[in-house]
Amino acid sequence: MTTRTSPFDLSKCARPAILALEPYRCARDDYKDDGTNILLDANENAYGPGLALDDGGKLRGTTTDGSSGSASAIDVDLLGLNRYPDPHQLDLKQDLCNLRNTHAHTSKTLTPEHLFVGVGSDEAIDALLRAFCVPGKDKILVCPPTYGMYSVSAQVNDVALVKVPLLAPNFGLDVPAITSALTADRNIKLAYICSPGNPTAALLKKEDVQRILEHESWNGVVVLDEAYIDFATEGSSLAEWVTEWPNLVVMQTLSKAFGLAGIRLGAAFTDPAIAKILNSLKAPYNISNPTSQIARAALSPKHLGVMQRNRDLILEQRERMLKELPKISGVGRFLGGAESNFLLVEMLDVPGEGGKPSNETALAVYEALAEEKGVVVRFRGKEHGCLGCLRITVGTAKEVDRFLKEIKTVLQSIFTSNGKLGAKEEERREKEASAVVA
Repeated sequence: MTTRTSPFDLSKCARPAILALEPYRCARDDYKDDGTNILLDANENAYGPGLALDDGGKLRGTTTDGSSGSASAIDVDLLGLNRYPDPHQLDLKQDLCNLRNTHAHTSKTLTPEHLFVGVGSDEAIDALLRAFCVPGKDKILVCPPTYGMYSVSAQVNDVALVKVPLLAPNFGLDVPAITSALTADRNIKLAYICSPGNPTAALLKKEDVQRILEHESWNGVVVLDEAYIDFATEGSSLAEWVTEWPNLVVMQTLSKAFGLAGIRLGAAFTDPAIAKILNSLKAPYNISNPTSQIARAALSPKHLGVMQRNRDLILEQRERMLKELPKISGVGRFLGGAESNFLLVEMLDVPGEGGKPSNETALAVYEALAEEKGVVVRFRGKEHGCLGCLRITVGTAKEVDRFLKEIKTVLQSIFTSNGKLGAKEEERREKEASAVVA
């Protein structure tokens, strides 16, 4: 074959911002699941989908002839897959409105006109950037530590970041700094804030969000990411508040509490004028028929009950981890809050009193848990205010059993190999050894 020549040069053809892009990474980029690992890294629902399934993982229902069986209780129209899905999804949007019309924050009522639905929250994150930000000119404001896709999507769209860090160690909003930044820079069009935060698990104060919405001169949109809201105190969601504020977007997902990460469905509640823009610029058939049908079933009373029971089990294990983790030598403080299905916790440089948060220890624990024990968590030590921190998803009771056992073993091994057991830990071990001998 003759050698082909071409003037094509990717480095000069692709956009510079894309060539420089670092893709969003997760722990499973480092540690693939072989089916035996405990996955406490991605904040998935460890108890499975919020659907009424039998012991074999099949949907409970009846067979087509009316007899008892395990045929699908969800009407997934496989014969209709040759047709494009509904581009508007009004029934699904109404189901989402029914879920969030609690009237805890307003007497007004959400309608399908307040909604955009997309492929996870990520589609809404990107769509908002494309709708409001002129590439190479406009900016977004983010509050680190926070979800990494805000910055990835901003770079893809050639939109600059303005960072106003959260206030450690509780990770609340620095409202004076945020409002000052919005006053100083008219090119900031969007402020992405996360409640409960990721990786902080902290619920933001309603009055702090309101102070940003009430900014006297900023012409921009507050984007409130509520991916984990169903793990927070009941009534915490501000979704219905979009009926009061024309500059508010509240994003949610079925990936977390609903245990439906695999169907990739997210929603953005907002003023009808913004919703119309987002629905106009989306791909015409962005939500597949199976995704829509499974989502609608999950939002029905029968399946909602399963989600709520699974959520309650997660909250029980969260309380257990809050109680048991501090008993392990080498574990430091919990940072942020406890309003999600994960916790942010420090690993110390030495066990016992006097220990300080250590990225060296945290990274060693992260690697040893995954490589030696098959337990995958998330290292977060390089983010603002998270020195020495691991983010640990709350698992099932059995998974938490194993995690607590393995992290204790790993920490002891690390401190022993480093000669950093500490006097109190050595004294405790000597007493245990003496008791065994006696």
